[in-house]
Amino acid sequence: MLRATVLAVFVLLLGLTVASAERRVALVLGNSQYEHAAALPNPVRDAQAMAERLQALGFEVVSGFDLTKQQTQTTVAQFAKQVRGADVALFFYAGHGLQVSGKNYLLPIDAALEDETSLDFEAVSVDFVLRQMSRETSIRLVFLDACRDNPLAQVLAKTAGVKGASSGLAEIPIENGGAGTLVAFAASPNQLTYDGSGDHSPFTKALLQHIGETNISITEAVNRVTSDVFKATNGKQRPWINVSLTTEVVLHKVDLNAPLIVGEARPPQEEANSGTRNTGVTASQENGDQLALDVLRQKIPKLETDEPIFFDRPIKFGDPAIDGKSIAQLIMGEPLFSPVEGLDKSMWQGKHCDGCHQWNEARLCEQAKNFATNDVSVMRLQHPLGTRFKVALAKWAQSGCQ
Repeated sequence: MLRATVLAVFVLLLGLTVASAERRVALVLGNSQYEHAAALPNPVRDAQAMAERLQALGFEVVSGFDLTKQQTQTTVAQFAKQVRGADVALFFYAGHGLQVSGKNYLLPIDAALEDETSLDFEAVSVDFVLRQMSRETSIRLVFLDACRDNPLAQVLAKTAGVKGASSGLAEIPIENGGAGTLVAFAASPNQLTYDGSGDHSPFTKALLQHIGETNISITEAVNRVTSDVFKATNGKQRPWINVSLTTEVVLHKVDLNAPLIVGEARPPQEEANSGTRNTGVTASQENGDQLALDVLRQKIPKLETDEPIFFDRPIKFGDPAIDGKSIAQLIMGEPLFSPVEGLDKSMWQGKHCDGCHQWNEARLCEQAKNFATNDVSVMRLQHPLGTRFKVALAKWAQSGCQ
């Protein structure tokens, strides 16, 4: 039996990412269940959500949650191997951290920090992780949500008498090389962050919202994060950003002028009954496609009427060139645009649309049904009567082509 097919719309993703061949690798760590300090409610949730977000943006993600020192080193070692030669390297950490004499450390869940020597054996130096990112990578992005009030830092400062130990993180200088580096702390140096009363900390919540926004640079994204966190904490927490990028970094880039292409796809019911299928499309690619479709939907123009559309009744298109005319009138008139891009004007100006396309009510209804089934298909290529005419056709089909 011949397999039934329906027309489906796919986005031609010219430049969905910074570059089609760009390779991105991320290390995502989150620690909540500390053995020698009170548990933190959000870091693991923060890190898990960030890992999912980065995967949707095309990152290869190396992740770990509630890791001991040994497990952390193993995970960082895996990241170090995987990140070599990447175009973009990203590091996100949520959990306890501290600084000692200007050096920043991240704390695994088994850290006790009974004396100064404990730092070398129980904590993980931020510099150690950054060195792994700097090998043969072009762009480095670092996000540290690790400035929480840390009782282990207090123990180290008081009991062990370690000078300069505190919960806040110290500024991280940026090294030259590649296309540059961006470092973002959840709070200003030497300041503490709020873990938040919701599912995520204020910093991670804002970062999840803004990282990878369509056609927004990472620099603008972190500026938006800073603003959101400052407002959410009533001015008590201000993220700190250090940026030295020599190129614009856009994690979700969509060419809004790219055409759509029409291909064959199986109906939803057949997809559901087909069992296991290998589409060759990853979950992150599907998420990226959906983001691009959402952007295109925002560009679909609206008619000036919510009333049903009829074939032979005047329509309020919202376009002076065709306002007040019916579909029947317009298909008998002259085209406003070339039916084929680049076609010489002598081939279409002064002609009649029904002559070019052999339009009639039945044939036009079939085309209109396609527009109604796949809403973003009205944005596919240029139409002789404009996009608003296609929007009206879709609405006409929804009313049964009356």
